[in-house]
Amino acid sequence: MPWLVKSDPETFSIDDLAKAKNKTTSWDGVRNYQARNYLRAMKKGERVLFYHSNAEPPGVVGVVKVAREAYPEPKDDEWSAVDLELVEKFAHTVSIDALRGQKSLADLMILRKGSRLSVTPITDAEMKRVLELARGKSGA
Repeated sequence: MPWLVKSDPETFSIDDLAKAKNKTTSWDGVRNYQARNYLRAMKKGERVLFYHSNAEPPGVVGVVKVAREAYPEPKDDEWSAVDLELVEKFAHTVSIDALRGQKSLADLMILRKGSRLSVTPITDAEMKRVLELARGKSGA
């Protein structure tokens, strides 16, 4: 199953991930029970869209993969973390407006008003469409 994670780039950006040892980071600090449950459902090797929130423009900036499945956070084992590894940084951001302009992406949780989850599942078709947009392929 593919996923989407979002981060404020001032806190942690895809460029920070690119500079990290082995281009891998622990994705921790999630403090929402539903998002925590999504972290726990992630499987090694699954692809994940990396979304920059509070950016100009906000949008999807690359693809990472699950390098290590969920484990307890060292400082608080009620919460979970996964390790994510950089796969690809896009040449340009697939903006939230571009995502909203696609009927096939209308069900993305990130597009719902009030959606604040930092980890959400997406479908294979949604992943495929975002990758097409990132690579400059237009159409429905």
